[in-house]
Amino acid sequence: KLKMRMETIDQKNAILVEELKSKLLRQRIIKERFRLPMSFEDAKLYLIAAYKGEVERRFREFEESDEFARQLNQVANYLTGGSQRCGMIFSGLCGNGKTTWAKAIQSLVFALNIKNSHGTSTYGMPLFNSKELAMRSKGEYNEWRNLMRTPLLIVDDLGVEPREIMDYGNVFTPLVDLITLRYDEQLYTIFTTNLTPSQLEEKYGKRIVDRLNEMVETIVFENGTYRR
Repeated sequence: KLKMRMETIDQKNAILVEELKSKLLRQRIIKERFRLPMSFEDAKLYLIAAYKGEVERRFREFEESDEFARQLNQVANYLTGGSQRCGMIFSGLCGNGKTTWAKAIQSLVFALNIKNSHGTSTYGMPLFNSKELAMRSKGEYNEWRNLMRTPLLIVDDLGVEPREIMDYGNVFTPLVDLITLRYDEQLYTIFTTNLTPSQLEEKYGKRIVDRLNEMVETIVFENGTYRR
């Protein structure tokens, strides 16, 4: 009888915990993960077209390869699948297609006119070099805060910017602040970087890299440079 009574109490406590959790979650907006509104296979076709478009825009010739096929599968999977992370980071040596991929995704998002979760407007996906972002943190603070809260954002060349910015005697760490805010608010972000994980940790510190690791899916670009 005592065992049965304890089991009943445990069941009641479990129900109470679930009810409290639901109530608490309703008090905070849960950010939906950004997804392309299509199947995995369709996403691959759209992404190939967007990537080829970016290559041809630079008057270069698209090169098919096993490495590109691997990247395509990973990107399409993360943009259509069930990943609970809120972004991606393209990591690898210079010149191997990371920025081209970022621009291809950007152009595709613009072309698709995807409605936001509220259905009030369509998504955009602005792309900024990290050095440009750091410079934008100087001056109008409210404008900078609004930029950091952009629903979808691409940060290109993470790591080339100065870690600290001086503004009228005040010291700011713009990319650290941006990563922290977007991590806290679960905002979808794509990063590209030439830095290794150890170099990222040296640049931004273990706390920020730990948040990045939870925040984004990592795609390692193992091919060589296309710049020749």
